[in-house]
Amino acid sequence: MPQLALHQLIGANFSFQHFPFERVAAVLSGFGFSEIELWGVAPHLDLYHATDARLDAVRGVLGDNGLSVWCFTPEQVLYPLNIASGDAEIRRDSIDRFRRAADICATLGARYLFLTPGRGFEDEAPDVVWDRSASALREIAGHARANGVRCLLEPLQRVETNVFTDAAGLRRMLDEVDVDTMDVVLDSVGMATAGDTVATYIELFGSRLAHVQLVDGNPAGHLVWGDGSLPLGRYVEDLAEAGYRGKITFEPFGNGSYALDPVAAWKRCLDGIAPYLDRSMVPA
Repeated sequence: MPQLALHQLIGANFSFQHFPFERVAAVLSGFGFSEIELWGVAPHLDLYHATDARLDAVRGVLGDNGLSVWCFTPEQVLYPLNIASGDAEIRRDSIDRFRRAADICATLGARYLFLTPGRGFEDEAPDVVWDRSASALREIAGHARANGVRCLLEPLQRVETNVFTDAAGLRRMLDEVDVDTMDVVLDSVGMATAGDTVATYIELFGSRLAHVQLVDGNPAGHLVWGDGSLPLGRYVEDLAEAGYRGKITFEPFGNGSYALDPVAAWKRCLDGIAPYLDRSMVPA
């Protein structure tokens, strides 16, 4: 059966938001990870409290635990951060905070800044909302590029955005923003709810598919491997067969209960993916 390389699997602090970052880093290092997706959530490193002092502290904790950051993913769905907002003040502040996020990426040595499209008011014309999102993404990606940082872009579910929700919309936005330092994310729940497939992403994006968030669902839910009905093993096999070379991690949110014991949740995910990873393959 096709397998991904073990080094493509990275850690993340998803579900660890009720633990201090020092504890989180120690757990992820103990799992054997050397790279992580850093979710920019309070109290770890959110964009409302990301002072230079806090950033230095996070960088120190990462170094003490032998961890590097693959991508920095500021919370941008639940927080009042919205780059496509119809409120001009909120939108401008959101863009400026993401410019700061690109600076944070550079300081941490992260390869990517993780972006989503934001959302407009539900009673606005779709093309107006689209244009605001595209303009914001272009500005943020330009600032990131000046810092030597690439961007990742992910479609969201309809309850989260009214900009784009599927791979076709993501392709259209990628073309419109037209920044060669922007790659894309496949979220297995988002893919399933949109009716897309791994093959769709491979066909539309090729090597620009750089990051996968693997979670179970029915089809939504962002569940631990086995708590939903999605064929996660087949997704991993499809990625391996297509020669996928990016990273893959887990994003178990569920209903909040995973955050009560995130170590157990992550162990179940790691057990689920283990048969689909080749430990003999080394980085190119």
